[in-house]
Amino acid sequence: METKSVTVPKGHYSIHLLSKMKGKGRSPLKVNSKDAFTGLIGGFLTIFTLVILTNMTSTAWLMAPFGASCVLAFGAWNAPLSQPRNIIGGHLVSTLVGLICFHLFGNEPWVIGLAVGLSIALMMMTKTTHPPAGADPLVVILGAYTWSYLVSPVLIGALIIVFFALIINNFRSDREYPTFWY
Repeated sequence: METKSVTVPKGHYSIHLLSKMKGKGRSPLKVNSKDAFTGLIGGFLTIFTLVILTNMTSTAWLMAPFGASCVLAFGAWNAPLSQPRNIIGGHLVSTLVGLICFHLFGNEPWVIGLAVGLSIALMMMTKTTHPPAGADPLVVILGAYTWSYLVSPVLIGALIIVFFALIINNFRSDREYPTFWY
């Protein structure tokens, strides 16, 4: 079998690469005030609850990626990455990976990169991909958290997000959340 070599004119590949980045149209997102209001109420009540619980107890119930989880749970409620399995499982998988990497190898730059990469791969392999959870290893490693962080705020916080998503999304007659559990 012969292998043909292809000569690409100098600069041609970079032009081709750049041309792929211009997009093919306009945003498919629609402005819907009812959806925006649902997002406002869902995000407000969920994060407010987590902040109040944090202030009332000596336990952290809140972490930054939960804000992004609320965007998905209330703004893109019917997307596969917004389902309860993904919110809960994605945060648990990514946080666990971050904790393992941190406790085995410390907080070196390569450890942080490895933890995020492993989290992405494991979320994909377990069908729990949840983009906000990709930040969990960063939070865990940079914050030097202990194993208890997996339960609070991660597990309990993710459960609270799903609880509010179940209630608020299903208040709407045109929504049925979740679209799947497993």
